[in-house]
Amino acid sequence: MDNTNLKITELIENMQKRLLGKDEVIKRAVTCLIAGGHLLLEDVPGVGKTSLAKALADSVSVSFSRIQCTPDTTPSDITGLSIYSPARESFQVVPGPVLNNIVLADELNRTSPKTQSALLEVMEEHRVTIDGHEYPVPEPFMVIGTQNPSDMAGTYPLPESQLDRFMIKLSLGYPDSAASEDIARRFLSGELHDKTTPVLSGQDIISMQREAGKVSIHDNLRTYAVSIIEATRNKAEISCGASTRALLAMLRCSQALAYMEGRDYCIPEDIANAARLTIPHRLILTAEARLSRVTKTDMVKKILEQVKVS
Repeated sequence: MDNTNLKITELIENMQKRLLGKDEVIKRAVTCLIAGGHLLLEDVPGVGKTSLAKALADSVSVSFSRIQCTPDTTPSDITGLSIYSPARESFQVVPGPVLNNIVLADELNRTSPKTQSALLEVMEEHRVTIDGHEYPVPEPFMVIGTQNPSDMAGTYPLPESQLDRFMIKLSLGYPDSAASEDIARRFLSGELHDKTTPVLSGQDIISMQREAGKVSIHDNLRTYAVSIIEATRNKAEISCGASTRALLAMLRCSQALAYMEGRDYCIPEDIANAARLTIPHRLILTAEARLSRVTKTDMVKKILEQVKVS
């Protein structure tokens, strides 16, 4: 996997030129891409959510679209629609922006639940239905959603069914002082918004996804993963535990983490790290737990401390 590791390193380094001081977040975003999942970015405005999505899209020579979600965005604005053509005397399908390789749904919680649900089919089945006809999306395919948690006025929280379709949820946080100094210097010198050159092709990503899917997971690690999922369903602080889709996402993420480390097999740390990435946003805590200021991350940490590899 030496050549593959070089390609992954090149992709990460190319994104780091665009997004300063966020190395760990970039690696997790690349992990999500290689695992074939979708990414949700939640943080306050102006910390680089959109920049991360565009840095990833611009580093791979694939098609990219951005959907600026607003309250008046309709499902057909995302999926596409049929328009009658008088010249041809027939309806013509106009594909929506979702029929691209990487789709950025910006401020996803600003649009209505009906419009949010337009993404459900395409995120799960990689196809859209327009007037009864199915249209597959190009591969590789990834939806990157962003949302701002600080201002909830005029927003529609994503339903659990949609949160469950995002493999990983990340928060970028504020950059440290050194990164802020570098950002300010590059901004004043005009270097901050330099064009990002693609370093990988879409076929490179497809090949990586297929190779990552072949990474072996031993029986005891598979049992370990199942035990983690079941533990989320048996905690008094959790009213709704992780789903079967969460288990599959965790396993696929574990394979991607091992693959990025140059291994063709998973180790317990891969399963645990994948659990930290894929499970928290899927859990629903009880009212008592929320009042006690228990977080979803705390619950996953507690479960990982209790569940051991057999």
